Amino acid sequence: MLRIEKLPELAGPFLQTVFQEQRSPAAMIQQLDMDQGGTAKDLAKNRRLVMPSWTEDEEVKELQQSYCRNKVQTTKYTFLSFIPKNLFEQLHRFANVYFVFLGALNFVPIVNAFQPEISIIPIVFVMSITAVKDLWEDQRRRKSDQKVNNCLCDVYDRKHQRYVERRWAEVCVGDLVRLCCNEIIPADMVLLHSSDSNGVCHIETANLDGETNLKQRQVVRDLPQQGSEFIPVNYSSRIECENPNNDLRRFRGFMEHPGKARIGLHSDNLLLRSCTVRNTETVIGIVVYAGHETKAMQNNSGPRYKRSKLERRLNMDVLWSVALLLLMCFVAAVGHGVWLNGLQNTIFMIPDDTHPALAAFYMFWTMIIVLQVLIPISLYVSIEIVKLGQVYFIQNDLDLYNPVLDTGVQCRALNITEDLGQIQYLFSDKTGTLTENRMLFRRCTVAGTEYPHHENAISLEQYEAQGCGDADHSLTLRSRASRKSLSCKSLSCNRSSVSLNTLTAESETHSVHDTLRRHTPGAFSSTMECAVVPDPQLQVKLSSLSSPMRSSLRQETAEISHILDFFLALTVCNTVVVSSPTQPRHVVQMPVVRTPLRSLEEMKAMFQKLSLPRFPHSPNQNTDTPASLTKKLFSRGRSASYFPNSNPQTPIKTPQSPTTPSGTPSSTPSTPVTPALLSSGAWGEDVEDKQQAKDNSDNESESDDEDEAEELLYEAESPDEAALVQAAKAYGCTLLGRSPEQVLVAVPGTGPLSIPLLHVLPFHSARKRMSVVVRHPLTGEVVVYTKGADNVIMELAEEGTGEDGFAREVMERTQKHLDQYAREGLRTLCVAKKVLEEQEYKAWLKRHEYAETSIENREELLLESAERLETNLTLLGATGIVDRLQEEVPETIEALQEAKIKVWVLTGDKQETAINIAFACKLLRPTDHILMANCDSKEDCEAQFHELQHEIRHVTKEGASEDDCSSDCVLVIDGRTLDFALQKELQGPFLELACCCRSVICCRSTPLQKSQVVRLVRDELKVMTLAIGDGANDVSMIQMADVGIGISGQEGMQAVMSSDFAISRFKFLRKLILVHGHWCYTRLANMVLYFFYKNVMYVNLLFWYQFFCGFSGSTMTNSWVLIFFNLLFTSVPPLIYGVLDKDVSAKTLLELPDLYKSGQNSQAYLPSTFWLTILDAFYQSLVCFFIPYFAYAGSDIGVFSFGSPINASALFIILLHQVIESRTVTWIHATLLLFSVLFYYAFVLLFSITCVTCNSPTNPYGIETKMMSESLYYLVCGLTTVLALLPRILFRAFCNTVCPSDLVRAQKMERLSVQDYSSSLRQWRESTASQKHVPQNLSVNADMPYLTDCISEQGAVLS
Repeated sequence: MLRIEKLPELAGPFLQTVFQEQRSPAAMIQQLDMDQGGTAKDLAKNRRLVMPSWTEDEEVKELQQSYCRNKVQTTKYTFLSFIPKNLFEQLHRFANVYFVFLGALNFVPIVNAFQPEISIIPIVFVMSITAVKDLWEDQRRRKSDQKVNNCLCDVYDRKHQRYVERRWAEVCVGDLVRLCCNEIIPADMVLLHSSDSNGVCHIETANLDGETNLKQRQVVRDLPQQGSEFIPVNYSSRIECENPNNDLRRFRGFMEHPGKARIGLHSDNLLLRSCTVRNTETVIGIVVYAGHETKAMQNNSGPRYKRSKLERRLNMDVLWSVALLLLMCFVAAVGHGVWLNGLQNTIFMIPDDTHPALAAFYMFWTMIIVLQVLIPISLYVSIEIVKLGQVYFIQNDLDLYNPVLDTGVQCRALNITEDLGQIQYLFSDKTGTLTENRMLFRRCTVAGTEYPHHENAISLEQYEAQGCGDADHSLTLRSRASRKSLSCKSLSCNRSSVSLNTLTAESETHSVHDTLRRHTPGAFSSTMECAVVPDPQLQVKLSSLSSPMRSSLRQETAEISHILDFFLALTVCNTVVVSSPTQPRHVVQMPVVRTPLRSLEEMKAMFQKLSLPRFPHSPNQNTDTPASLTKKLFSRGRSASYFPNSNPQTPIKTPQSPTTPSGTPSSTPSTPVTPALLSSGAWGEDVEDKQQAKDNSDNESESDDEDEAEELLYEAESPDEAALVQAAKAYGCTLLGRSPEQVLVAVPGTGPLSIPLLHVLPFHSARKRMSVVVRHPLTGEVVVYTKGADNVIMELAEEGTGEDGFAREVMERTQKHLDQYAREGLRTLCVAKKVLEEQEYKAWLKRHEYAETSIENREELLLESAERLETNLTLLGATGIVDRLQEEVPETIEALQEAKIKVWVLTGDKQETAINIAFACKLLRPTDHILMANCDSKEDCEAQFHELQHEIRHVTKEGASEDDCSSDCVLVIDGRTLDFALQKELQGPFLELACCCRSVICCRSTPLQKSQVVRLVRDELKVMTLAIGDGANDVSMIQMADVGIGISGQEGMQAVMSSDFAISRFKFLRKLILVHGHWCYTRLANMVLYFFYKNVMYVNLLFWYQFFCGFSGSTMTNSWVLIFFNLLFTSVPPLIYGVLDKDVSAKTLLELPDLYKSGQNSQAYLPSTFWLTILDAFYQSLVCFFIPYFAYAGSDIGVFSFGSPINASALFIILLHQVIESRTVTWIHATLLLFSVLFYYAFVLLFSITCVTCNSPTNPYGIETKMMSESLYYLVCGLTTVLALLPRILFRAFCNTVCPSDLVRAQKMERLSVQDYSSSLRQWRESTASQKHVPQNLSVNADMPYLTDCISEQGAVLS
């Protein structure tokens, strides 16, 4: 971690130039660069300087002209460059280079085998198809580029002193661009002006990251022109920022105003190209990145490419084929040399002075041309076509379609579908992946007192019993008081939720449907999920704020102060955006100026003297609901301010005892003041407003629908934020509005308060917390509210307890409550605060501003600044949030484990929570041995690993085999221990221990640790890995795995955008892997083997003929048939075979997950399988050649006549071989097989009838018609086909009868009747279950007694 002493050094030259005297921008750059020891050009390489395009500084103008213009060109070719560039790209493939070389070699007269023009037909055909495809895609890109570049936008023209329309392509860096609502942003711009009075602009980034929720951007702070009208000519500030990069969530730089003041620039100030302006009338920005330098274009890298395991195996076998080809050519060359050497004065040869050795060398190259099809040129193209077909059927599988989100499976990586069938390790996130990530507030603890919220628990149970928000039903709630039904929708997906008729119980008291009637839905949650039934005890304590004054004990006052601060922290410590159906974004008025109060008693006194509405004991008694109150506040359009003193300009006084927590008694009583309510603008109403409010109140029951329309809507970046804000709202702490400078909150007993928002320290995975710095609206103190992971907050709070007995007691009680929440499977979150002295805050602010304005090391500096502030915290309380499992998660995990896939869960939750969820989703079984690994040092970690391995061996000696024991052990490791385990010295022991376990649960793990674990397992164990997650913290893990799957859940689309496949629910993983994965692997593996087989089989026919023609390179087939045999006649059936073949049905694969292990073991494509296929091809080629040879021996037929039955027999053998290997034969297969036969005979007959000189110097005229007129031809073809295929048929029959594989058994079972199938399926499962070892239970470790509840006293814990 960075030291604070290094802050000035890290801030670099930016801190040194803060007090520089005024000078020109170019001169300042030169001065800054001289301090660094370089030139201005060197500086331009590392940073970017941006000023208005009309600047008079020639050096800056020249620098800006060198930047990329906004014209985009995604095309790869021009009219002149298409042919050479496309050829160059295609020649990057080894197969294309190989066949181009052979085509060129055939033009050499001394080594050519047949007509040169014929030899180039295959490669020209394949490359032409590829070129046409590339040209078509490029033309589509060209049309898209033209459409984008011709879009219009308003750019300020200094010459005409107004905005003029320009094409996007004409926009340059430094231009000022004006955009209106719903317009697309043409370039990356720094926001200078917004029509919103608070300088806020909302954008939709769906075109960039797929997220549809709006992002908030704000105008640069302290910009001189913040009025209602922005005058471009008056803007003269300069921007210095980092060079273009592809990080969408980072922007570093600063803006220097003419007065030398520097303001840091962040991603919140940047409008990104391709985003859309929403809910803002007008925005103005200055372009900093244009064209291909924008972040959108920097991220436009095209589809993901990964090399599958089968493809790597294929490349190795291609090399073996090359070796086989060279061997065959070498044999032919040696044979030709020996044959020539044995000839003396032969009359049938033209005299030649070529030495036999040289002739043999020439023959080597001739044979390479003749036998070239041994290397399958069409295999690579066929694989691409087959994978596209597989992707099509995966994406159109209705079983993987989610009607709620209207999405199916997205295949983002098109070339690794077969890897889905070979997965051995699965790494899963928990929140949002296994669970819904729809957070429901369950219970909380405040100031050491636990509030169980029993009524809230009952309502949640009723809700889950009704189906938990299925989209097939509408949510209709009926209240007896209103006699109206309220239909609510989820803001995140705009879809109706489940019916809750059971909640309309006849009760006149406060019930859940009363809460629901007043409640509004929030982002990520339906109405029921947001609704919280307050705990009576906590509600009574909080409502004491509006009760008559009474003497309170100090501890009781401190507790109430904690409660108020707790809910205030839940309300303001977030990034939730408030909206309503009629007003998209609520506006917060200017800060409320108040005199600081000193104690809770004074706050009560102020409430009573003002006679403001008090916080009622029952929500039904409130005359002004948050909805109606918000309507009154935001519909007037006037500033609302309250001044306790008569002088509205009285500044906020610094408290004498800043360290006194807000709401606690002060040792020095303050002087009472007589507040005055100003009629010109107050939170109350003037006479007309009061009368209007009275009228509205009288008509409220008649205009219920109108009030419901004005309910608040909350849009949160994470579902837990929405849940906490809704929980605070249930207790009267309502978030009414938000702006970059302040938050409007309704506090119990006071009505709305405007809280100045000084700083937001966003959540960071390293800190595991977020904080806001505010000025307390009642005391005027600077307060830091922090919420985050319980272990982190508890450590920070422990530093600040000191000798405070009350704080120490609160921490001890809260820790017990946290342990209880974790045992119940709740997500825990701690809330704390810190009161800053003014001097302390100013000192921190000075260094924080340095960090904000730096470009280099900004992230490190901001992280250090936040950590320096978040110390000595005062613990307020903790929350427990329910995050229920997704449907069918236990069944899915159980099926994956039955498929011998090891499932690891990598989560940031506590161990107790993770264990509880693991039991719920059946990752843990009651009979499992739980191995706990919690260490504080590297040495302890190593010792504990050895101890746990010893315990496993001890259990093994008691009677179970090691394999059986490993299926009943689960390792649970925390984040600190995982850090030690990932170090090089402990990686071996960690993996050895993990391999002995059926599953591993990594708790408190960071995103970096997740990716490190995946990489360690993948590289060291050499296994196929799959990672699945739904959030940005899972991106690194998804990208590290062999197959990455993203879930389009509640945390945005970052995981989906980085994944290879995207699904909407975890349950879809079951069919995606077990069915489609198995099919894709089996189909592709068999198709690849089939391609090798048919090529080797046909090429060997030419090789055997060389023994009878003196190894002269002659062929018994005309060159046209030779070229087209593998390219056309036998290429289409394997494509259908690779797309449609099903060895086992989807139903059986889902019912019997253990069938998946065939893919894990690569049984369809083993090295032995490859060589057996090659041997079978050699045998079939021998039969196919020598039976016609002996049948026509001694006859006077010609060479091509001899080759005619050989070619026909080879065609039948190759096609019927595929029928034998196919598990599915449909009318499509039969049609294509028949088409291939008819196409072959149509071609050869037409060739024989019409072609006289097509194969010079030979003449194939009439050969096929003559041969087909003889009965011997059909006898030879039939006998050859039967004898060639008979061994394979007999081998298959023997294996499937004597020792059938599981897949064959499943195929036989599918042929049974429905009743017999069910009986066989049940027997299979019973047989599988009987083979599993039933472990003994071990005693629970006494050092961890709190785990006994988690595992229901059924499992064994080893630690």
